Amino acid sequence: MSFQNYWLFLPACFALNMAFGPNNVLSLSNGARDGMRYSILAAFGRLLAFAAMIAISGLGLGALLLASETLFTLLKFGGAAYLVWLGIKLFRAAPVALAGAADKIQASLETPADKLRRLARQEFLVAAGNPKAILIFTAFFPQFVDRSAYAASFVVLGATFLLLELIAIAIYAAIGARLGTFTGAAGRFRWFNRASGTLMIGFGLLLAFLRRPAS
Repeated sequence: MSFQNYWLFLPACFALNMAFGPNNVLSLSNGARDGMRYSILAAFGRLLAFAAMIAISGLGLGALLLASETLFTLLKFGGAAYLVWLGIKLFRAAPVALAGAADKIQASLETPADKLRRLARQEFLVAAGNPKAILIFTAFFPQFVDRSAYAASFVVLGATFLLLELIAIAIYAAIGARLGTFTGAAGRFRWFNRASGTLMIGFGLLLAFLRRPAS
């Protein structure tokens, strides 16, 4: 692909990566609750889902998925239901004390590896359950693909998207970790959980009303 097209792709792509969506809300809340390291490592679950979607779109299966009303509807409502369920859990979550008995009890019930797997699974399911992601890869990427080197240019675009997504993840995780220092008191963190949960429920409801692109 030409450098001109690639330099046009970069800012447009990063704008999509930085868009305030459900996965970035997860990075924000995970960063505030568990710290920047956990938030970034957990987000590799999201990157795995996006990598699979990029491969699916590159093979042309993404367009078939979006063309199928039944598959699109199942994916849409499944993803919406999961976001609402996750939002309710966040909304009802008890605040985490900075250093108290509750932390010790929680730590004894869940190892750091178990926590990381749980957070990564959440990231993966939120990303995989959103058909808007496939829409991005099937509608946005082809505008920059070099038809004479389709496979190579799609790989370059996909790798760039994932790298920029990782940068966006780090930014949201850092913001979340910073917010965590201001919401350390139990009462304030309760409101942070409720705000995050409300946003997640809102994203779920918006996803439920997402219309399938006209064929």
